[in-house]
This record gives sequence, C-alpha cells and structure tokens, in this order.
Amino acid sequence: MPVFPSSASFDDFSAPELVSLKNSLKQRGVKYVLASFVDAHGVSRGKTVPINHLEQMMRGSELFVGAAIDGMPQGLQEEDLVAVPDPNSNIICPWNSEIAWFASDLFARGGAAEGCSRSVLKRVLGQAAGMGYRLNLGIETEFFAFPSGGMDVAFSTAKPEPTLSRRTPYYDLSDLLQNYSWLQELVEAMNDLGWDVYSFDHEAGSGQFEIDFNYTDGLKSSDRFTFFRLMAQEIAKKHDHHISFMPKPFGDRVGSGAHFNLSLTTEGGENVFFSNDDPRGQGLSPLGYQFVAGILNHAPALCAVLTPTVNSYKRLVATLPSGAPSLAPRFISYGNNRTNLLRIPLGGARVECRLPDSACNPYLAAAMLLSAGLEGIREGLDPGEPYLDDLNTYTPLDLQQKAIVPLPRTLGEAIDAFAADPLGYEVMGAPLFEAFIELKAQEWETYTQHISAWEIQRYLSFF
Repeated sequence: MPVFPSSASFDDFSAPELVSLKNSLKQRGVKYVLASFVDAHGVSRGKTVPINHLEQMMRGSELFVGAAIDGMPQGLQEEDLVAVPDPNSNIICPWNSEIAWFASDLFARGGAAEGCSRSVLKRVLGQAAGMGYRLNLGIETEFFAFPSGGMDVAFSTAKPEPTLSRRTPYYDLSDLLQNYSWLQELVEAMNDLGWDVYSFDHEAGSGQFEIDFNYTDGLKSSDRFTFFRLMAQEIAKKHDHHISFMPKPFGDRVGSGAHFNLSLTTEGGENVFFSNDDPRGQGLSPLGYQFVAGILNHAPALCAVLTPTVNSYKRLVATLPSGAPSLAPRFISYGNNRTNLLRIPLGGARVECRLPDSACNPYLAAAMLLSAGLEGIREGLDPGEPYLDDLNTYTPLDLQQKAIVPLPRTLGEAIDAFAADPLGYEVMGAPLFEAFIELKAQEWETYTQHISAWEIQRYLSFF
C-alpha cells in the first residue's frame, strides 16, 4: 500500500486521528467515502470506498490508470497514480448523507503527479506565501437549469429572449420562484456546509441562475467550486431538473461565466490591494495595479485555461441576436465597468476577472491567474489608465488609437497564444503543459472538421 509521509496532505494526521475521523463520519451515518480529483478539464473523477477502509484510502490505497484520464501526461506503461485525500476537505454530501467527499491530490513515483491540477495550484500558492501573500478567492457560479428530458425540453419550455425594447429576464422574480424548490434546497445545503450564501438570482438568460457565496482561501474555494458543480447537478435531479455548466448552451441567450474575484492578504489578514487614496480612482494600491498588469500581460494565453472549450468563445461576443448586451469581456482591459476583462468593483480591494466560464478547471484557472499577478508584482508592471467607457461602443479606429487589443476569438487562437507564452510552462510544468495543449488542440481540430446543422441549412442548396 503506497505511503507518502513526506509530501501527502495527511502527514500531520496520526493513526488515532484517522480512526477518530472515521468514527466521527460513521456516527453521522456515512457508509462510503469518495477519493475525488479532477482531470485536465476540471471534471470530477474518483473511487468509492466503504467507510471501514477510510484509513487505507487516506494513505493512498486507491490507484488510477493515468493514461485513461483526459489530459494526464502518462502512458500505459507507467505506474498507477495514487489519490491521497485531504482530510480537511471532507464534505458529507447533502443529497445523500451516507457519502462523504474528499478532495484528493495525485501522486506518482513518490511525489506529486505531473498532471495533478490541485497540486499545481498548491505549488503556486506556496510561491505566493514565499512572497508573504495569501490568495483570497471568490467564484461566482452561473449555470442554466431546465426540466429533465434534454435540450428539446429546454428550448420548448424557456421563454423567448426579448429585444432591448421589452422586459428582459434579468433578476426575474417570477422565473426564480418557479424554480424555488430545487434552488432553496441547494442554497440551504450550501449554508449548512458553512459557505455563507449571500444572494442568488435569475440571470440574464431565460433559465439561467447565479448563486454567490463567501470567498475563502484559493485552494478551499477551488475545492468548493468543484464540489458545487457535482452538488448542484445531484440536487436538481431530485426535482426533475438538469443543470448545465456549458458556457453557452443557447445562441440567443447570454453565456454562463464564473467570475473570479481575487485579492491578496498578508499572513496577518491585511488586504494589500486596498487603497483609500488611489489617484486613478479605482481603490487599488500600487501592488494591486501591478497584479492587474501581470494578468493583462498574459491574457491571450490565459484564455486557453479560463475559457477552455470551443463553446466558450460563443459567449465572448458584444451582443445577442436580439440586440441585448452579452455582458462578457472581449478586450484586454481593466476598469470599473463590466465590459472590461478585469473589473475593479466599487471600493476596490479586489480584482474581478470576468473571463472564466463555468466549464473551467478552477485549480488551473486560479493557478494561472495568481502566477500572472505575482509576476506583475515581482516585475513592478503598470497596467496604464483604466477604461471607464462601454468598450463595445468603440469603433475599430477607437480601439486602434487607444491600443486596446481584443481577446482571442476562438479556442484555436487561444491554444496558439498559450503555447507561445512561457507562463503555462512555468505553472504547469512541461508534461502537463504539453498534454494540455495536445488535449485542447485535438478538441479544436475535431470541431473544425464537424459539419453543423447551420452549415447544412445555409449552404446545401445555396449555390
């Protein structure tokens, strides 16, 4: 049975403490425990273990074939991966109290596995700690919900998207209350877990919702986002609904973002982004501006990780077919308005990155953003003046004169930018960096060869 006493997350837990953890879970009715991790996409994987074998699981009894996992830089000839659960991450599943979930790190050859997303983030968090900083992260969860039965049901039951001259579904209380049964169960589950939900609402797309809960440290927040996607789907199923985290499931509705709200604090908890005498009026300290500049400097490459699917780029448009705004960023810019890539909310003290969508791998996304920001601090970069206008009103000449650069328009462009930027190599390490490029390039190539229904309808008898 593999044991990694020098590097695994359980190394501070003695055998009696693990027995105590097992007994505590059994007393609360837990019968099975999940050793869970994510693949390169951010999709949850894992194994189920009876509670009586918890100690073995915590010491790495669960093995996985790395070559069978998307984006894992391993061949079939290599030894199995070992999942080592983080004892502090355990959550009793609200939809089934007989199951407890553990976020896990992957190990191979006695050290962190080269394809372990969670270990990548922990490594970058360690770099931040070495500079005296701690990452606080809040992730806004947006998603679509529709009655079970597939997309046909979703289209037939959804209200048509209105034009700008008519009522929009944004903050629609009627639609929210129609979905109250599963929404309230999900929100209560989150609060019972101590996540402190402070609001939820109907979003700009028909059938789209957002739930916002309190920020926490970068690793725990990424764990929570990973678990949230699992939990939301399971609770909605109980109410004959399906949850989709696809970035843009409907062409005539806005897409689902997962805005990352980032700030750095000292070990003592002081927010180093805050300033009450910022001459630029954004409420940011010089260090905060350096962090912003680092992210802007790597924005094209970040797209491959923060907006990682073919579908993601159909969200990054100015307007919907109805003429309504899409509320998604399109340019490498910052300032206190929602058309910027980086928004500085009123009061400053944090940076809202509006680029990530709900399909991202939160560990890799947080690691890339943090690493880019730290580089900006180390190099003393400056982002220039903020943009306060609606950037979607700028003409191509305006953009050229103001030197505003657009984000990549396709996953293919984003992959090229990612491959050309050393940041991903430094953050992920060579094996995962190369495997990620291969995984996403294959996804893009498959898409470019797909003949869509739109093309058939448009061109089959056109000429």
